[in-house]
Amino acid sequence: MTIQDTLHPVFTETFPSTMDAGVLYVSIVYRTCGHLCCCGCGHEVITPLSPAQWSITYDGENVSLAPSVGNWSLPCQSHYWIRDGRVRWSRRYSTVEIDQNRARDRGLLDPGTTAPEPGQPSGLRRYLRLRRT
Repeated sequence: MTIQDTLHPVFTETFPSTMDAGVLYVSIVYRTCGHLCCCGCGHEVITPLSPAQWSITYDGENVSLAPSVGNWSLPCQSHYWIRDGRVRWSRRYSTVEIDQNRARDRGLLDPGTTAPEPGQPSGLRRYLRLRRT
């Protein structure tokens, strides 16, 4: 497979058994999007649509997906944005950044879980600061 630099939307109720490269499948009924990883590894990527997860914007021709797609559970660990049908690659996150992102996401999905606020030092950074003094 090859790296994708664009995705075109296909609105469908359910996803096909085999997804095509370069297609962002959108199921409004199931509030879910799906596509093959844009790095070309062939893994399916599912993005649930909800206020605490992803949202889509459709301009009549192209789709944007927010926030970014971080495939940190996949071997490729690709990270990209889908904006106006174009794939915009993001920098690679460190293991610490991935863990912080996951903790924040868990906090958004489960309000009973405390997650670090954006801009607040993580536990590791607080620990390192305390050790320096």
